[in-house]
Amino acid sequence: MAFLFNKFQEAVKVLAKSPTFARDPRKMQFEADINRLFLYTWSGKSAEEADVDEVIEMANKASVDDQQKQVQENIHSQTRNFSTAMDSILLSDSTEGDEAGGGSSTNADAAPRRSGLSLAVGQSGPSSKHPVIPKTKPLNLAEVSLKLKESIGYTLDLKPSQISHEAAGTGLFVNGEADVGTVIAFYPGVIYAPAYYRYIPGYPRVDAKNPYLITRYDGTVVNAQPWGSGGETRELWDGSRLPENQPISHSNDEKGSDRLWKTLSKPLEGTRIIGGVGEIIERRNPLALAHFANHPAKGMAPNVMICPYDFPLTEKEMRTYVPNVSFGNPEEVSMRRFGSFWWRTGSKESGSDVPIMKALVLVTTRALCDEEVLLNYRLSNSKKRPAWYTPVDEEEDRRRWS
Repeated sequence: MAFLFNKFQEAVKVLAKSPTFARDPRKMQFEADINRLFLYTWSGKSAEEADVDEVIEMANKASVDDQQKQVQENIHSQTRNFSTAMDSILLSDSTEGDEAGGGSSTNADAAPRRSGLSLAVGQSGPSSKHPVIPKTKPLNLAEVSLKLKESIGYTLDLKPSQISHEAAGTGLFVNGEADVGTVIAFYPGVIYAPAYYRYIPGYPRVDAKNPYLITRYDGTVVNAQPWGSGGETRELWDGSRLPENQPISHSNDEKGSDRLWKTLSKPLEGTRIIGGVGEIIERRNPLALAHFANHPAKGMAPNVMICPYDFPLTEKEMRTYVPNVSFGNPEEVSMRRFGSFWWRTGSKESGSDVPIMKALVLVTTRALCDEEVLLNYRLSNSKKRPAWYTPVDEEEDRRRWS
């Protein structure tokens, strides 16, 4: 496996410097990342040397769009397998055949709480459509986590980080074994399209007291602070309240300060936000902890990378295990170009009529076994970086934030 990993690493470095990617720096880095993800998610435990050569050749020939589609298929397949495993853990025989995770609600007739999102935009009352919260087995998060490890071979734990700097705090650890190219964690929380930046709590200094913000290349922001460390129920969740077990902020607020676009102070104007009652989300999700991954210290290397995941909202049976809710109605938002990077416009994605939710996952870049999850934060070099930050690749950082 080490030989295969090194071969992939060499191929990634060559392809990232190829004239094929020599366009504007930000887009070049995006395409290099997609190329990496294409290679990593195609490798796996059973890959032979001949298979690796074949995949590298495919990566050389395939367009970035084709690679993106394949990465999405690979990530979606893993998410489906994870959802199936969670169903087997949480659903009893009597609930497995019902929709959206099955089961009958024990509180279906109870009047739902008014949504925080509707309060934000002044709606007069809750929606008349209140989804039924299904009945599941009375397991707590720790019990679900243990059973997930038994099912898929790994789960995630939170414990003091092994990184030596004081700001490291709580770290994210793999408990068990996971192959290269594995979806190891979901980045949970509330998703904001650029049109809704001004509704991020604390705007315009959204990162001043919240280091748990992250951004995709297309400008979509995910705020993990409302998620905290998860929960003990399957519930109707809208991300409007901070949990009691919310993440512990690092002493240096700059952890997330450079993850937002420089254009954050100039959001899109005027799209009406549609408040709702939230989504039925399984809060006992052992993998919904990506926001606890630390940046590697000097002399250490990251072992995961960020992957955009466009979850198709038509997959109702999987929806409860994707730990995100969208603020507003993404399908109404008209996107536009910021700086040198392109954005899609209109409500359709890639020519498809299927509505999506723009999420993020962490994918392993090598096989992991009972160790800390380390993510390259890629902080911008345009601002003063915290003392603990050691760039993994200065050139990649510059391209990412050019």
